Amino acid sequence: MKTSFLQIASLYIFLICSISNLSAQKLTLSNETKVSVLTCGTGNESYSLFGHTAIRIADPKNFIDIVYNYGAFDFNTPNFVLKFVKGDLQYFAVAHPYTDFINEYTYEKRAVYEQELNVSQQLKQDLFDNLKTSLSSGESYYTYKFIDKNCTSMVVDILNKTLKTKVIVKNTDTDLTYRTILFPYFDHHFYEKLGTSIIFGEKVDRMGTQIFLPFELMKSLEKTSFENHLLANKTQTILSYETESPFSWWNNAYTYLLLLAIVVLINSKSVNQFYLLIMALLGVFFVFAGFYSFHQELAWNYNILLFNPLLFILLYFIITKNSGLIYKLTVANLLCLAIYVVLLINKAHVLIVLPMVFTCATILVRLAIKNKKKIPIII
Repeated sequence: MKTSFLQIASLYIFLICSISNLSAQKLTLSNETKVSVLTCGTGNESYSLFGHTAIRIADPKNFIDIVYNYGAFDFNTPNFVLKFVKGDLQYFAVAHPYTDFINEYTYEKRAVYEQELNVSQQLKQDLFDNLKTSLSSGESYYTYKFIDKNCTSMVVDILNKTLKTKVIVKNTDTDLTYRTILFPYFDHHFYEKLGTSIIFGEKVDRMGTQIFLPFELMKSLEKTSFENHLLANKTQTILSYETESPFSWWNNAYTYLLLLAIVVLINSKSVNQFYLLIMALLGVFFVFAGFYSFHQELAWNYNILLFNPLLFILLYFIITKNSGLIYKLTVANLLCLAIYVVLLINKAHVLIVLPMVFTCATILVRLAIKNKKKIPIII
């Protein structure tokens, strides 16, 4: 009985050591291996509006077909919302079986495109090793940044690292601003477009010279040369779906214009004050986000000239009925609006915010006229 137990224990230890040695060994990919970049189509949920990028490693001889995805995050992270706003939320990479990955996009009815990389067997092996190292060492964890660090830019970084040169760079639409590039992705999502228009600051008005969106990478790969040939073979369509535009009775420009028209036309004191209060609160939030958040896209937000925190002071003097100061602060806010319009002229979001500019200007002009001191005429 004792001998039998020792034999079983020895066998168990042997199996554990064998498994450990196998996992430590480097898996060599076969010559049948294909490596490719997957570009996933846009969806109607806020997290899927821009699409997705992943890397596929397929080696049928070794029964490998894995998709590496750098867009994962944990909703159970403590203080999730605050971390996301602040810009220190940790994203990470995960590896999925290709069948699970493609089934998810089939269920969501989102297109998937594949670009096989035309690289040597050694570079395929290097990419596979780099991806495994990234996941096992913790290098796959990164602090998400809307433009500078996301699922697409992480793929670009690891590909360039593997190729040992910065060969994958943006070569399309470099004469457009980031804001202009983003705008078409918000079609049929009006309030998402409005929200990003007013919360994003100066950085998104710079020229979009950096790859940060999945379809930008796909277009760039189609034109990228490496070692005297195209880096990617012809783009293959894995899944194809017609884009279905979601219908919403409220998420459209008509409700937005109707609401602002009501504010202007009824010219109610309480409604006007409530409108100015909302604008001031948004302005305070933008200032807070600009200083608190690590997201550079939220910094230097000139939209606070419209969503002006000075409106709080104006509202205070309206309540205390100080006509002289009401007039002066009203003129100051109108001057800020004038500067804002000048800054806005060549920006992509000019048309979407002009109705709010008009509404705010109308309220302020009426206030100025009402509280301007009359000059006595001496006869």
